[in-house]
Amino acid sequence: MSAAPAHPVPLDIERLRADFPILSQRINGQPLAYLDNGASAQRPLAVIEAERNYAETMHANVHRGVHTLSQRATDAFEAARERVRRFIHARSTREVIFTKGTTESINLVAHSFLRPRVKPGDEILITWLEHHANIVPWQLACEATGAVLKVAPIDRNGELDLDAFRALLSDRTRLVATAHVSNALGTVLPVREIVALAHARGVPVLLDGAQAIPHFALDVQALDCDFYAFSGHKLYGPDGIGVLYGRESLLESMPPWQGGGDMILSVSFAGTTYNQLPFKFEAGTPHMSGAVGLAAAIDYVDAIGLDRIAAWEADLLQYATTKLAQIEDLRIIGTARDKASLVSFVVAGVHPHDIGTILDQHGIAIRTGHHCAMPAIEFMGVPATARASFAFYNTRAEIDRLADAVRSARDMFR
Repeated sequence: MSAAPAHPVPLDIERLRADFPILSQRINGQPLAYLDNGASAQRPLAVIEAERNYAETMHANVHRGVHTLSQRATDAFEAARERVRRFIHARSTREVIFTKGTTESINLVAHSFLRPRVKPGDEILITWLEHHANIVPWQLACEATGAVLKVAPIDRNGELDLDAFRALLSDRTRLVATAHVSNALGTVLPVREIVALAHARGVPVLLDGAQAIPHFALDVQALDCDFYAFSGHKLYGPDGIGVLYGRESLLESMPPWQGGGDMILSVSFAGTTYNQLPFKFEAGTPHMSGAVGLAAAIDYVDAIGLDRIAAWEADLLQYATTKLAQIEDLRIIGTARDKASLVSFVVAGVHPHDIGTILDQHGIAIRTGHHCAMPAIEFMGVPATARASFAFYNTRAEIDRLADAVRSARDMFR
């Protein structure tokens, strides 16, 4: 995590909100308060217009045509890759693989990197804080290879037990895969320490950055991670587009995980020669407009400043935590010392789904359920939570409305 300056220039929230057309609408007669950003953030006009411009002026398949539109599309697609490289501080565009999102990125590593390298008795180490997308691919790999999945425990605050994690690292560990930020509890994991501990034993590390990427600056070289996965739709960009960063030496050693067009140099019935990086892992027609939209989202976020975004979101988190903690019968689930801008909570006697339904009647969008993180939620002793997750375009006034609506829900079920 990159610390925000003590006194960053404040955001002009109303001006920024005007960049997001969807935020101006009314839901059930009430102004929309969109507090489900952990699931998917909204898109600014800059992203919408970038995708529209692509469709109107340059849409064609990339890398394969000599005509003008194909050249334009290829230039825009590869410019987007370079924009991602600068944003995450990768060494080369050869280390930037476009995928459908975080889930596909993790599955790519599971299939292409891990499976060929493990044998029965080898171990993969994750934590109790993981999204299902960083659990199930490793379970499938273990079923296929005889490897064993190990899970580092957490405490009741939702913080990783780093000593237990250290003890679980062994000579049999072949990969560490962990969230950068928990989507269910908001915990920011100590990823620098995790990477250092793993590397001291020669173990590569994959970080699931889906919940981290919109909140603070990322430098994959400084983190020294081996793989980093994230999704465009969490970063105010399009859905269906994501990124896998991989250390070039590892990507070079990995076989393709899908076969098809553009991931080859030559094909015959006798055999195939694969393309160079990054194209070796991008079989078929890619999500070209999505890549262009992702680049526009990165430009938009960078223009605001991630330090300023982090400062405002920290304010929202503190304000929401204080307001919700004052509500009788409400319990916040996940109280780690270092958190991203989301609050999960339960209200005694009220099912989270009922809370979400009632809040929707007030025009407030939150997420309810297990958040695709069933082990973490069940460890905290509840079947589900209500989760309000904040972005830089949210306001204290929306949090006031949230607190009032939760009280209404509580009173309705008393």
